Amino acid sequence: QWVVSSLAGVDEKAGKVYFVANKDTPLEMQLYALDLKKRDAVTRLTEQGYFTSAVMNRSATRFIVSRSNASQPAQSYLADTSGKRVAWIEENALKEGHPYYPYLASHRLPKYGTLKARDGSTLYWSMITPELEPGKKYPVFVEYYGGPGTGQQVAHKWQSPLVQHIVDRGYVYFQIDNRGSNFRGKAFEDQLFQKLGTVEVEDQISGIDFLKTQPFVDANRIGGYGWSYGGFMTLKLLEKHPGVFAGAVSGAPVVKWGLYDTHYTERYLGDPNKDPAAYAAADTIADAGKISDPLMLMHGMSDDNVVLDNATALAAKLQAENRPFEMMLYPGKAHSAPRDIHVWTTVLGFMDRNVKNRKQ
Repeated sequence: QWVVSSLAGVDEKAGKVYFVANKDTPLEMQLYALDLKKRDAVTRLTEQGYFTSAVMNRSATRFIVSRSNASQPAQSYLADTSGKRVAWIEENALKEGHPYYPYLASHRLPKYGTLKARDGSTLYWSMITPELEPGKKYPVFVEYYGGPGTGQQVAHKWQSPLVQHIVDRGYVYFQIDNRGSNFRGKAFEDQLFQKLGTVEVEDQISGIDFLKTQPFVDANRIGGYGWSYGGFMTLKLLEKHPGVFAGAVSGAPVVKWGLYDTHYTERYLGDPNKDPAAYAAADTIADAGKISDPLMLMHGMSDDNVVLDNATALAAKLQAENRPFEMMLYPGKAHSAPRDIHVWTTVLGFMDRNVKNRKQ
């Protein structure tokens, strides 16, 4: 029911194991101690309300604890074995003189909630809104990752100032962690085994259906953005649910799973020689002709993770099907292309044209 993300340290003399886990809530990682003589005696050592990581020194006397939450950017401190803070390493307090201090007045905090997936699983979502005006409806920027093994989106931690910029531009910002995403246990993740592009897509649709019930959301102005597995998700959403987005961005998408890293792909899809049907169902090429909503395809041309062949194969298919789309390639950029300011100038320009400023 909960996940251990890392082993922080072991004190053999005291008979204790220290680990980081989300025992109390999937939205937070905390440092815990387990007494090996009392296997059911698990004690939380760090303060609730933060997303935390920790490492222990070799002599098992001190921890370095790092943490953040939605209102506190990353900070770190030295702690003793009881979890008590001994000294700040970097307090990073949001006070006068801090680079972010001038923007605190307009900093918008997320709201968290849950909804049920079609199978009854609990899904966690987060939403940040501009300062809402009565009677006004707002466009929505939906960001997702969705893949197994990594990429939790909804958590009690500090988000990039980029998110605040998106909200400042007048968007509601929304994320939901679908079935298959990490830190929810093996059974939750196993629902994607040999079924990539299925239940995670359904859950994103459940999130969008929830958005449409909000009185301040303009159901005709919802846009989607995803990179890597999220880019794959964009394509599956557009193929399976025409009209769900007023526009969507697919960054560095896996289009053919046979082109992706074997250590990841075979873990979730199996041996391609034995399970070709799972690969065929997960690929996005066959149904690319069903894409009818505005699409921006983006890719770093030196991407050695999701290779460029994925994007060019998709582009060729869309052209063969006479489907309009936009495309932006980044020479010399790898999988981390979203760190480039031009990427976000392009993404937000596309969203403004097709989503925010969409004519009714």
